[in-house]
Amino acid sequence: MECLIVTAHPLANSLCASLASHAHKFLESANHHVILEDLYQDSFQPALTEAERDSYYSDQFDYKAIEKQVENLQAADAIVLVFPTWWFGFPAIMKGWFDRVWGPGIAYDHTENFGPIKARLLNLKHMLAITTYGVPWWIDYLVMRRPTRRILKTALLGACAPHCKFDILSAYKCEDLSEADVNRLQDRISKVLKGWHS
Repeated sequence: MECLIVTAHPLANSLCASLASHAHKFLESANHHVILEDLYQDSFQPALTEAERDSYYSDQFDYKAIEKQVENLQAADAIVLVFPTWWFGFPAIMKGWFDRVWGPGIAYDHTENFGPIKARLLNLKHMLAITTYGVPWWIDYLVMRRPTRRILKTALLGACAPHCKFDILSAYKCEDLSEADVNRLQDRISKVLKGWHS
């Protein structure tokens, strides 16, 4: 399969970077073709540009500045997202990747009278989100009701990739994780990725 890994952490020695590397190696060892987009390393600009916003409802969305990212998204059969959850949301750089790359004519089409959008990522079969939290699990589940999961599963994939199977693996209280905890998380990642097939 064509697999796209998108990472969003400013530190090269972070837990997120380590988990992304594990996923990358596992997918390559399973003979998938893998493209890695490290948004910080690539200096991805998250803010929607004037040209992009001006063309948002035109006949052709202007994505010249992000052509490579659009190509990678449209070609992907599977996506792995690796990011820290900050303030119960995405890092700004990853939110910007959704804002700019998952645009009209790319991830979806506008419909007449601006009704419900029409999905375009019909070839996307799998998405795994791997994220880290500083809080314990119960705050995400019981207090916040898992906002990151809801946005990815319902708002993004539900609207743009309705045939995509979604999984999320969350590392809570990540500052306190032991080596054994990290190894167990890597095993969970491997188990999800092992189930991927075209």
